[in-house]
Amino acid sequence: QVQLVESGGGLVQPGGSLRLSCVASGMIFSMYRMSWYRQAPGKQRELVARISSGGSTDYADFVKGRFTISRDSAKNTVYLQMNSLEPEDTAVYLCCADRAVPMREYWGQGTQVTVSS
Repeated sequence: QVQLVESGGGLVQPGGSLRLSCVASGMIFSMYRMSWYRQAPGKQRELVARISSGGSTDYADFVKGRFTISRDSAKNTVYLQMNSLEPEDTAVYLCCADRAVPMREYWGQGTQVTVSS
């Protein structure tokens, strides 16, 4: 009964900001690496950012300096703060939780982010 529920997407103008949230349930949140992926129409899904259980972060080059990933263990929630948004950031953003031992991977349903003037 693991569930990941994303929220916070919407329509913003170029240069604007959004904060995405992903609430996890039915899992031991601290045991999982949490990631944000995105998929734009006609494009493959790509990794945006990820944060380990210990708080280490990694970002795709195209979002470095603009996006920040964080997690709140008390709320079983991972966030993606997105600043200086560009039209190229338009995509469905999906939350992913995974761990290596034992191997597990879960995905949320996604939230739409549209950056347009």
